[in-house]
Amino acid sequence: MIIKCAIVDDEPLAVELLASYVKKIPFLELCGKYNNATDALHGIGEHPVDLLFLDIQMPELNGLELSRLVPENTRIVFTTAFDQYAVDGFRANALDYLLKPISYADFMEACNKALQWFQLVQQSEQQPTMPMEEPRSIFVKSEYKLLQIDLDDIRYIEGLKDYVKIYTEQSPHPVLSLMNMKAIEQMLPASRFIRVHRSFIVQKSKIREIERNRIVFGDVYIPIGDSYKQAFQDFINAK
Repeated sequence: MIIKCAIVDDEPLAVELLASYVKKIPFLELCGKYNNATDALHGIGEHPVDLLFLDIQMPELNGLELSRLVPENTRIVFTTAFDQYAVDGFRANALDYLLKPISYADFMEACNKALQWFQLVQQSEQQPTMPMEEPRSIFVKSEYKLLQIDLDDIRYIEGLKDYVKIYTEQSPHPVLSLMNMKAIEQMLPASRFIRVHRSFIVQKSKIREIERNRIVFGDVYIPIGDSYKQAFQDFINAK
């Protein structure tokens, strides 16, 4: 892989030394040389780089300040004659911290560290993300017990202040649990459940009949709240 880099140092000789080092390293491409942080900030804005070799002590805008202004995906290797900035450098999430005079061996070591970092990032981006398997059941606390409830069994949920009632197909009586609607809504996969009222959540696949903005479950009528009507209509239209 090729790493695009730039050098920022107010000492022209230091810039040229690092530029000569860059030319010897096949995976580096030098895209900019700057003698002050202000020009560097403008140049990097127009021509982004992956890696910045950055001096710390510079007039007007120093290297630590500049490191906070560059894009997050631009990594930093600090180059300075003063070791008292080392802690600040690593707090700025620098990949490395090189003390002047910088030898080619130390420079090469820092570049290899940067290469390893960018390769790891590239590998993580290329790896396919596996879809998360939705849960098949949830555990809720009811009467000092933890009950496992199959999601397939849930018809709808009713909220009553600090409690919820979970109505299932297998039992004539709801499960009463001490939690609020927001908490149980976060436990349920949005692909299967929809909130239709501030006091009701229903399982989409269980909806068989809708009458006058109400979902009908036998002799139970669940209202569709005004603030939930659009989301519910979108669900209906998508069927």
